[in-house]
Amino acid sequence: MSDITIDTEFDSGNIKVLGIDGASATLAINADHMSEFAQWFHFRVTGAAGRELVLKITGLNDSAYPAGWPGYNACVSEDREYWTRAASAFEQLEDNGTLTIRYTPASDIAWFAYFAPYSMERHHDLIAEAAASEGVRYEKLGTTLDGQPIDYLTFGEGEKVIWLTGRQHPGETQAEWWMEGMLEMMTDPSDSVARALRQKCTFHVVPNCNPDGSRRGHLRTNAVGSNLNREWESPSAEKSPEVLAIRGKMDQTGIHFAMDVHGDEAIPAVFLAGYEGIPGLTDEHIGRFNRYEAILDRRTPDFQTELGYPKAAPGKGNMTMCTTQLAQRFGCTAMTLEMPYKDNKFCPEPEQEWSPERCKQLGKDCMGALLEWLEE
Repeated sequence: MSDITIDTEFDSGNIKVLGIDGASATLAINADHMSEFAQWFHFRVTGAAGRELVLKITGLNDSAYPAGWPGYNACVSEDREYWTRAASAFEQLEDNGTLTIRYTPASDIAWFAYFAPYSMERHHDLIAEAAASEGVRYEKLGTTLDGQPIDYLTFGEGEKVIWLTGRQHPGETQAEWWMEGMLEMMTDPSDSVARALRQKCTFHVVPNCNPDGSRRGHLRTNAVGSNLNREWESPSAEKSPEVLAIRGKMDQTGIHFAMDVHGDEAIPAVFLAGYEGIPGLTDEHIGRFNRYEAILDRRTPDFQTELGYPKAAPGKGNMTMCTTQLAQRFGCTAMTLEMPYKDNKFCPEPEQEWSPERCKQLGKDCMGALLEWLEE
C-alpha cells in the first residue's frame, strides 16, 4: 500500500518528518525559533482512510516539559471542528523518549495536535464578532515583530477595572478557547450575569498576546524567542513589543482584578497561581485572591485546589511574570489560571479529555465567580 503523507505548511503547523513507511512515521518536534522550547506539534496526515496510523514522535526527553508526556493522549480531528483523543503511549527509553500515537481515521485526512489549535483566522473571526457586538470597543494596541496587530477589546461601564489576558504562550491554545467562551457570554445581552458584570465593571481583554508565536507554531515564545511571561518587569520594543504595549495600556487604566490565562503541560488539573512572593504583601491583599479561588472551587467541579505550583516564599516572587508584576504594580488581585493538556484528574471525560468545549465553559464559570466575588 502507498505511504501516507504528512504536512505542516499551515497556521501553527509544526513537526519534522524523519521517516515514513506505509502508515507508520517517525517524527520530531521543531523548537521555537531562536529558542530551545519544543513541545507543540500540529500536523496533517493524508492517505490513511481505514488504516491504523502508528506515529512516533521521538526525542521527547529533551522537550521543554518531559513530564507532560506520561499519561498524555494526542488530540485528533478529521473535520477540524470536533477534537477527540488518539490513544498514545510514552516510552522514556525509546529513541530518547518516544510518544507513540495510534489512530485509524475514517477519512483520508486527519489532523493531530498537542491541543486543539486556535488558528489566527479563528482569532480574527472572534475579534470581528466581538467588536460588532453592542457596547464593545476595539483598539489595535500595537504591532508585533512579524507585523501582526495586538488586538484589544473593552466593554462595560462600571468602576471596577478588569483585565483578562491570554495566550502569552502561544501553544497554550486552551487560553483562547477560554476567551471565546468568556466573550460569548459577556456579549450576550440576554445573559443576566454578563449584564450585571458590565454594569459593575469595565473589561479590558487581549485574547491573544502572542500572535507571532501562534502563527509560527511555537510553544512558548514570540518571533525572536522571548518568553513573554518573563518580560513584564522590563519589556522592550526589540524583544517584547507585545508586553510593552499591553502594560502601557494597563498603566493608563489601572487594574482592580486581573486574570492571565494559560495551560500547563504536566499537571492534570485546573488551578490558580497567585502572588504570595511579592514584596510587602498583606493579609488583606492575598485574602482577595484566596476568596476568589474558594468561590471558583465551589462553583465548578472542573476546578480544584489540591494540585498546583509551589507558593513562593515572602519577598521571593518572580517579578518578571505577569501576575506578580501586576499585583505589585497596581496592588490589585491578580492570578494565573492554568488548564491541562491531559484530562482533568478530578473530573475526567474519557473521549475528549480536557477539550475546547470545557475551556469555553470554564471561561463562563470564571465570570460567574467574578460576579460573586465582587458582590461579597
